[in-house]
Amino acid sequence: MSDRRVFRWATTSARLLVGTAVSIVAVVAVVTAVSLPWPTLLREPVRIAATPAPAASIITCDGALLSIGRDSEDASSLALAARQTVLAGVQDGAAAPQEQKLRNDAVGEGPLSYTAPPEAGAAVDVAAAGAATARADDLAGFAASACRPPLLESWLVGGSGATGAADLVLLSNPGTVAATVQLTVYGVGGPQTPPGGADLVVAPGTQRVVPLAGIALGEAAPVVRVSAVGAPVHASLQASITRTLTPGGVDQVGPIAAPETRQVIAGVAVTRSPGEDGSAGATMLRMLSPSVATTARVTVTAAGRTDPARAAQDVTLEPGQPLELELDGLPAGSYTVTVEAQSPVVAAVWQTTGVGEGDDFAWYTPSPEVTASTLFVTPGGPVPTLTVANPGSEPAEVSVAAQGGGFQVDLSVPAGGSTTVRLSPRTVYVIDPEDAVRAALSFTADGALAGIPVWPADIAAQRIIVYP
Repeated sequence: MSDRRVFRWATTSARLLVGTAVSIVAVVAVVTAVSLPWPTLLREPVRIAATPAPAASIITCDGALLSIGRDSEDASSLALAARQTVLAGVQDGAAAPQEQKLRNDAVGEGPLSYTAPPEAGAAVDVAAAGAATARADDLAGFAASACRPPLLESWLVGGSGATGAADLVLLSNPGTVAATVQLTVYGVGGPQTPPGGADLVVAPGTQRVVPLAGIALGEAAPVVRVSAVGAPVHASLQASITRTLTPGGVDQVGPIAAPETRQVIAGVAVTRSPGEDGSAGATMLRMLSPSVATTARVTVTAAGRTDPARAAQDVTLEPGQPLELELDGLPAGSYTVTVEAQSPVVAAVWQTTGVGEGDDFAWYTPSPEVTASTLFVTPGGPVPTLTVANPGSEPAEVSVAAQGGGFQVDLSVPAGGSTTVRLSPRTVYVIDPEDAVRAALSFTADGALAGIPVWPADIAAQRIIVYP
């Protein structure tokens, strides 16, 4: 073997040994790096907490009861059937709200709207409610409703497009710019936007009326989603029915702000037990899951009790298709109906005093959660009853007082139960809960039935986080 070949072999072996050693060192370094904690550098993003300047509080009423088709030469014409009497109030110490009357070109006058500007850097709580009684051959009954803030989206659960119904969708724009509204009707065929419900322009300071039969003809149990762009609107539904030639009642149905997985409908007044005076004692629950199939559990609880008045019932809801469930067998009394679902739903309960001449009906819509001191108003009419429901797992303490003094009651509402208290008509009240509750007003008398949920005060400006 030559010296050159020996030298090459030696250098090659040395390289292999060095390479192997380097590889071993690299593997050890990687394993050590993975197993040992690395130093970290955390930098919190710059955050600024700011409270937006308070805006004016605006609420809009439903307005007068309207009749359609009184003019034999114009079946779509509207007429004023009964004016609405409204009472408004603001929190103690605040200036009286500014009153505005909207314009309804069809009947000459529209609903009232109230604006409470902020004071001392804080928003002002304002509330109002109205009532009207119609006594005519084509429209009869008592209706009561609260004035609500305009919304960009709301849901109307109630009414019918079947024969005998003469229901009206009311769209009010208290703002200063026009609103463009889309009405999506949910029925047996799923959601649809009919031509009569597309691109409806509601001018500022006006109320527009859309006959429900024009967008949901033949639908026995419709649900209407109201979507607005440009400006929020206050949407409501006037429902009425005529059986043969006898008017069977009228109601003004307020909006539902949004679908939720739990809907609590408090203060449902059943005035007759099943079979009493020939009454069927019908109580009907209408539900809708807007977009997905879900299962809803329906529970009915009588006021003053925590055990269910009837067995809880599980109902399957198909996406976009309203479903009606009869809550039969309920004796006369006040009830809370709770709908709990896996996905957000909307719901409302229909109840009637009977189906004869002089009877009335009402749609009861869900009560949102009230967690802070809130103003509400009882309109003129039958003596109102306030139902306070507590869906929570612990007892809730609630104070209810007339503004200005003269009346105050402290209520202890059991977990999973409700309690009632009679109030005075045409009075401004404050409900102040220590724990979250749901509340609603109900009105019952001969030939009169109505319900109004208590909405929470919408005056607290929430702090927002700004990331520069």
